Amino acid sequence: MPKNHRTPFRTSRQDIDATQRIKRTPQTQSDAYKLAFTDQDFLTSEALRGVRFQLEYLKPELMLQEKGIDSTVVLFGGARIPAPGEEAKLGKTKQAKENLKKASRYYDEARLFAQYASLASKTFENKEYVVVTGGGPGIMEAGNLGAKQVGADSIAFNIVLPHEQAPNLHVTPELCFNFHYFATRKIHFLLRAKVVAIFPGGFGTLDEFFETLTLIQTGRMEKIPLLMFGKSFWDKAINFEALAEAGTISPNDTDLITIVDSAKEGWGVVRKFYDLPVIEL
Repeated sequence: MPKNHRTPFRTSRQDIDATQRIKRTPQTQSDAYKLAFTDQDFLTSEALRGVRFQLEYLKPELMLQEKGIDSTVVLFGGARIPAPGEEAKLGKTKQAKENLKKASRYYDEARLFAQYASLASKTFENKEYVVVTGGGPGIMEAGNLGAKQVGADSIAFNIVLPHEQAPNLHVTPELCFNFHYFATRKIHFLLRAKVVAIFPGGFGTLDEFFETLTLIQTGRMEKIPLLMFGKSFWDKAINFEALAEAGTISPNDTDLITIVDSAKEGWGVVRKFYDLPVIEL
């Protein structure tokens, strides 16, 4: 965390230590006597929701500033997409195993795309194009792995779920964050994003994709490369032409998206958009 500016006043840490040494009495052991910022029941109360939002925004923001991370390349995609050869561990039926076997190629494309971004990042003096994922398995794991394989740092924005989702082991530990609120997590995903890459996935991936697309379409976010990997998958999953024909979106709105099928093709779009040097894997 950033170091606190030196002041002549006692620090909060010093007062925490002081209260721990004080004599135990009914008064000092009461909830009322606890320092407000050490009282878990108070901090997690309904009335403090806004404060928790602020804290959850500030902690990653200050730490990323301290690390000098100026921009990111965001990879969204399904947690269930396996690495090649791992599909048999997830599929419960013969059809599911076959589908996952086909989908496993996106794991490799995500890994390679993260390598392109990470190698491009190394051409800058400051930290640009740093890979960020949701920190879980599947496509997220592939993104963090790709960065690690070329010796680059990567970020994870994990979230606490009812079923355990531990961070994958390829995330840079000091850049592995955990969130309670989806809202603050989404802010951090896009706050520094220069590229958003969408790989096949489920509800979570669709939520992240449509939120990004809506922000760009409404002008709330500047236009950046918004890549969708896997034409055959997305042609079945989303019928953009039907939306345009129904008049619920503008025919030009589909120009905000670029559909690609490989990491090399996708990075070519990014390279052209930002006039970046050629990267060879």
